[in-house]
Amino acid sequence: QVQLVESGGGLVQAGGSLRLSCAASGSILGIGAMGWYRQAPGEQRELVAAITSGGSTNYADSVKGRFTISADNAKNTVYLQMNSLKPEDTAVYYCKMFVATWGQRHDYWGQGTQVTVSS
Repeated sequence: QVQLVESGGGLVQAGGSLRLSCAASGSILGIGAMGWYRQAPGEQRELVAAITSGGSTNYADSVKGRFTISADNAKNTVYLQMNSLKPEDTAVYYCKMFVATWGQRHDYWGQGTQVTVSS
């Protein structure tokens, strides 16, 4: 059994910063790609940022230059540093990891953490 636990969400004023963390635990043999997604009310879930096991990153155009994804492979943890936050960044943020366990490999999702940016 693999669990992803997120932390770091909250309420912040426009222009402020937050750092999200997502730690995986369980019978993990290895982790591949990791990513952060977000879903605003009435909207579809969208990719915010992703990082491969080799460290390559990609970002949604809307967050380029403001958000930074990073990973600590030894801790099975992925981070999302969010700077210069805007009200349109308000959403529930989810992490996702491609995890290999004994006998299977598939994506796991975190429970989501609310980020609210006030104007």
